[in-house]
Amino acid sequence: QNRTMVMIDDLRFDNRFTKSLPADSDIGTERRQVEQACYSRVKPAVVTEPRLIAHSAEMFELLGLESAEIDRPGFVEVLAGNRLLAGMDPHAACYGGHQFGNWAGQLGDGRAIGLGEVVDINGRHRMLQLKGAGPTPYSRTADGLAVLRSSIREFLCSEAMHHLGVPTTRALSLVTTGEEVVRDMLYNGNPQLEPGAIVCRVAPSFIRFGNFEIFASRGDHQTLQCLADFVIATEFPHIEDPSPNRYVALLKEVGERTADMVVEWLRVGFVHGVMNTDNMSILGLTIDYGPYGWLDDYDPNWTPNTTDAQHRRYRYGHQANIAQWNLVQLANALYPLVEEVEPLQDAIHHYADRFQAKWSQMMASKLGISSLNDPGDRSLADEALSVMQVVETDMTRFWRKLGGVDCSASLGAAERTEPLLGSIYERESATRPQISAFVDFAQRWAARHRELGTNDLERQMSMDAVNPKYVLRNYMAQLAIERAEQDDASMIEELLDLVRRPYDEQPERNQFASLRPEWARTKVGCSQLSCSS
Repeated sequence: QNRTMVMIDDLRFDNRFTKSLPADSDIGTERRQVEQACYSRVKPAVVTEPRLIAHSAEMFELLGLESAEIDRPGFVEVLAGNRLLAGMDPHAACYGGHQFGNWAGQLGDGRAIGLGEVVDINGRHRMLQLKGAGPTPYSRTADGLAVLRSSIREFLCSEAMHHLGVPTTRALSLVTTGEEVVRDMLYNGNPQLEPGAIVCRVAPSFIRFGNFEIFASRGDHQTLQCLADFVIATEFPHIEDPSPNRYVALLKEVGERTADMVVEWLRVGFVHGVMNTDNMSILGLTIDYGPYGWLDDYDPNWTPNTTDAQHRRYRYGHQANIAQWNLVQLANALYPLVEEVEPLQDAIHHYADRFQAKWSQMMASKLGISSLNDPGDRSLADEALSVMQVVETDMTRFWRKLGGVDCSASLGAAERTEPLLGSIYERESATRPQISAFVDFAQRWAARHRELGTNDLERQMSMDAVNPKYVLRNYMAQLAIERAEQDDASMIEELLDLVRRPYDEQPERNQFASLRPEWARTKVGCSQLSCSS
């Protein structure tokens, strides 16, 4: 950890991805099918007037970057893609994917350009990637650019998820380009000019399930094996089996990480919105923040994605099943390297077992108990989830308030339940049976803690550590976007600071922990979003 902080020009690149894997022989951004190659070399488009409007201090530190760098004129040129550093090897990756359950063929990095891999202060490789940096061979009919609103959402959410303890790609910086981009935000035939922006994303690797699928779909088993062996060598080096079983071991590990990630999503009320196989990281990181959303009221059937509004394939409560479906597609892609169905099926079952075990553990911790092994505790967990659906209830507030409920026998039922009722939307119109569902739950939960002899203060501390007070609610990001579009980036900074400590009380910021404002219920950007970005 004692490495001296460096200027951006002194960053050390070690590009394992482009060094180890086959490259596209063609150069240039002309749209094409790229065969037998894992990536195409391509340079970011030059932008006219780049301005740094936000950055992550934590990521600066992790990469060993001097904090004073942000004031140097040449610095923003690098983060906008205008200036390439020595050692960078800019490229766009080739992958395919299943989108909404259908095979979509070649997709690839249509507007993301990897700059190269930096070695961070802990000796780990980190790929720097610019999202919105211009066209690549994979852009299809699009322009390869990104707009400010989606870039703010990606920047803030990457960092918010990290601080919540959810595995995620990170964001280093948010730069406006000084150029306008045309987007039809609601897909309703009203395209408009919006400010352009670029996010610098950071992850040990951006390889997705779809990177394997594309080669399997083409019968290109040589490139498929090359990629699988590279992933094992760089990201799962402890898999030392020389036989084809190593690909089964790889699937099993990817499944474990995926299960762990989805459990964390469910814990904090996050809905990804587009769980296509090209948006699934082999490292079990949350990747591609498009039309994501946070549950305000607890509704397992909610999806933030307008494109998915009819079938709700990617709804909150379905995410674990979709992750399994996606892992089956990855298993199918790895099959040519294994040529046996059973071990791959076992790895998929392992995912399901892992998810169940982790989910139970997570629910127990939210309730302040050690496990759900006792059938009574399991039904307590079920009751918590059903009581939030009896009447429109704010999920984040419900869990956070539960931590503060007094379990002592001397307390009256109404008094005990009072804090929980503060999580109900339109409380004044709640019926008597609805209120009594809350009372029954609070009474049963408190009785269980008395039975366990729990220390109230210790229990509250342990619950507060897993039940955040603050999440990046959709309306908060929307307010920051509207201000930034008027040239005021101050709310991005404020929210970035808020989400750094989501489990702390931060009393001066209580307004961000209150119920979603009524105006946000139907406002575009606060309830549902399109994929347009």
